Amino acid sequence: MSESEVSVPAPQEPGPMEPAPHEQHGYTSNKDAYLRRLKRIEGQVRGIARMVDEDKYCIDILTQVAAVTKALHAVSLGLVEEHIGHCVVGAASEPDPKLRAETIDFKVKEATDAIGRLLR
Repeated sequence: MSESEVSVPAPQEPGPMEPAPHEQHGYTSNKDAYLRRLKRIEGQVRGIARMVDEDKYCIDILTQVAAVTKALHAVSLGLVEEHIGHCVVGAASEPDPKLRAETIDFKVKEATDAIGRLLR
């Protein structure tokens, strides 16, 4: 193959563990609410940076950090709930029994791994 030729892989069908490109994620119906919450959190983080820049009292900064952490945990828990309610439950509707079992196991493992990361 010459340098001017580029190898482009053929498009592949999504595997059993990946949603098809046209499928919605579990949080899609609440996407606007998640974005609003994340923008609010983003503003809080900017406020914390401003507090540090202005040499505010450390306990006041830590109080704001705790508030942001709590807000992020709320978003995280909402996303875990959406994943379980949509992705894990959706895996149970797979018509092929062998593929169904594999997909359910994968989606449950994804959820438990995500929960584990949240608890660290």
